This record gives sequence, C-alpha cells and structure tokens, in this order.
Amino acid sequence: MEEAKTEGVLCGANAYTKKYYLNPAFFRLPEQVRRELQILCVTIAEESGGILTLEYDSEGHLQFKAQADDGDYLFDEIASGMKIARARYAHRELLEALELYCRVMHSGEKTEKTGGEEDGKKRK
Repeated sequence: MEEAKTEGVLCGANAYTKKYYLNPAFFRLPEQVRRELQILCVTIAEESGGILTLEYDSEGHLQFKAQADDGDYLFDEIASGMKIARARYAHRELLEALELYCRVMHSGEKTEKTGGEEDGKKRK
C-alpha cells in the first residue's frame, strides 16, 4: 500500500508584505490552533524579518524554514534560528499534535485513538 504524500506548507508569514498564509487543506483545524499558528509564525517573522514557513517534510515532521530577500542585510539568521528553537520548545505539544494530525488525516496512519496503532507499533 502506497502512502499519501505528506509534504507541503502548513502556514507561513512574510514580514516584507505583512501577510500570513494558512494552507486551505488545514482550514478544518480548530480555530484556537489556527490562531496559535498565526501568532507563532507572525511573531517570529516580525521579530526576525524575512519569511517564515512551517512545512511538513516527506515523513510528516514539521520544519520551520526562515529565509530573507537577497538585499535584506538586517535579517539575522542566527537570531532567527534561536527564536525558532525557543518556539519549537515552547510549542512542542502543538507541533507534535499537528504532526500526528498530518499522519492520520493525510497519510491514513492509524493510531491508538483511531484504532490501529499501539505503543508506536501497528497491529497486524
């Protein structure tokens, strides 16, 4: 059985254009989760400058990606990395829940709560 593709952008914020983006595939997330994602992304993008995206990799893990325009000499990649590390720690439960959501909703993985996985191992 082939797994569904889980890669893609969950959300992002652009400090240059002052815009936030949430992938329409995730509009079904609870309002509180969507707000928390928006606050998280916008805050990091505004404080660091540049563009911040929260993306799923091919295994369904969330990755923060920060980038800046070529002419943006005020963007501090080190400070941005530190802000991302702090956010990853402070919001670890949310991020873990979103990774699980992606695996269950987009790749069909079953969990203990949905009736298929127990202690990280799939039932046979």
